[in-house]
Amino acid sequence: MNCLDHIVVAANNLQQGVDYLQATLGIEIPAGGKHSSMATHNLVMQLGNDAYIEVIAIDPDAQAPRHPRWFALDSADMRAAIREQPRLITWVMNTANLQSLAGQAGFDIGKPTRLSRDALSWEFALPDDGRLLGDGMLPYCIQWHSSPHPAQGMADLDCVLQDLTIHHNRPRWFNDRLDALGASHLVNIEQLPDTQPAYLSATIDTPNGSVVLRS
Repeated sequence: MNCLDHIVVAANNLQQGVDYLQATLGIEIPAGGKHSSMATHNLVMQLGNDAYIEVIAIDPDAQAPRHPRWFALDSADMRAAIREQPRLITWVMNTANLQSLAGQAGFDIGKPTRLSRDALSWEFALPDDGRLLGDGMLPYCIQWHSSPHPAQGMADLDCVLQDLTIHHNRPRWFNDRLDALGASHLVNIEQLPDTQPAYLSATIDTPNGSVVLRS
């Protein structure tokens, strides 16, 4: 069965991401590693149930790739937003057969691409233009080729993801696409009035109480 793999927070740089999670969750998230093919690097920690949080930023020491970076990190709008502060931008779903999912989803989730970092290996569905799917409300899709799940080797700082919610004025549209992905059981959808901007929220239990991160 498909499951929620991780939530993604984008930052202008990793120190900004460390400071943001210290201020919001009250923890100091450890370093992760580098993605050489994307010229990005990250911070990671587990959130329970084989889920984790990733803080991702452009790696200033890496050569820029010839293709767009993932998570819309080359977008002028994204860069302007994360210069102000890091923010929750999207989520990732873990699936057992990414090639099959990409063929039957009914819409373009991206091209399954083999990637690796250190001892980890996975396939990730990458849109050609690096865009977020559904403005970040729809998940990127991943298939791990590493066992056990990498979250089990990440730091456990007593934070647990309790809820991920899409807040949007077109909930039926999102529900149809989540159903096509086999992902509708992984998130809640709350309807917003047309006058309110859409956003994604994640509720996390922390040692200091419940905290909500939002896009």
